[in-house]
Amino acid sequence: MTTASRESSTPFQAADGSDLPLLVFEPGDGTPPRAGIVMFHGGALRQGSADTLAPHCRALAARGILAASAGYRLLGHGAASIDDCIADVRRAIEQFARLADQRGLGASRLVSGGSSAGAHLALVAAMIAPNGPAPAPKPGVAAVVALNPAGLDLRSLAPDAQRGLEQRAGIREGRLTDYSMIEFVRPGSPPILIHHGTRDEVEPIDSVRRFRDAMERSGNECTLREYEHAEHGFHYPGNSTHFDDVIADTARFLLDRITAR
Repeated sequence: MTTASRESSTPFQAADGSDLPLLVFEPGDGTPPRAGIVMFHGGALRQGSADTLAPHCRALAARGILAASAGYRLLGHGAASIDDCIADVRRAIEQFARLADQRGLGASRLVSGGSSAGAHLALVAAMIAPNGPAPAPKPGVAAVVALNPAGLDLRSLAPDAQRGLEQRAGIREGRLTDYSMIEFVRPGSPPILIHHGTRDEVEPIDSVRRFRDAMERSGNECTLREYEHAEHGFHYPGNSTHFDDVIADTARFLLDRITAR
């Protein structure tokens, strides 16, 4: 394992033509990275920034991984709806793929992921076609790493809760399930690694287990790491034990599982 990372920042173009940040972290000793991951922050689509997941990317880069944290337009700050956020995430993944290719990493070694709403956006980009709602014919990434993801089983919410989410996401009534990940599980979905707390107050662990079970019934790989008594956002550096566990397990997934594909 390397002991540091080299860090840089490069802008990429959002779907509306504005510039968004892509923070890039590479192995500090100059060795070629063995896998790559681009991550998207949480914040309910209304707050947060690429800096939020910099500690995760820095730690992964120290383990020989090309890691990046990307921004996207937020609701009320350039994005009119979740569709604008998704469009930016797709562009960030494309930009990261170009950057990774310059470092010798092909598409088969590239992963997307994120935290909470950012994890949901990464899953949407990998599993739902750009002109959805329909399953994506090709994932576009080799796998997804989801840290306490949201939006896995939106149909299970009460009708009032569904209407409220539709309003907050800027979409018309009745469209919420167009973004519910369990609805788009099909054979050929990308492998997914999920880290989730059993006391998550945003996405109940039962919803995550249902999603995992649906993935497995369709013949897909979906690994769920449960953290007993952990709440939403448990994986940040303030909780050093969980942070270290999440990073170590994610690095193993990238270096052992993805590079062996």
